[in-house]
Amino acid sequence: MNTIKTTQRLLTPKEVADMLRVTVETLNVWRATKRYPLKYVKIGRNVLYKLDDVLAYIDSRTVDNTGGANYAL
Repeated sequence: MNTIKTTQRLLTPKEVADMLRVTVETLNVWRATKRYPLKYVKIGRNVLYKLDDVLAYIDSRTVDNTGGANYAL
């Protein structure tokens, strides 16, 4: 059996919502409208998020101390 890297752990929408301090409904809207580039995985009807993708999203939203955004293009 292969071991999945810790950062490849799949998170539920509730876990991600808690991490980002938003609601699950907000995540649903982001997915439906493609408002933010937060990647997700679909397995059947299930929506899951890779931990490393969530962490990358957080990093992409980090603002530097000069007030400019550090968005990945």
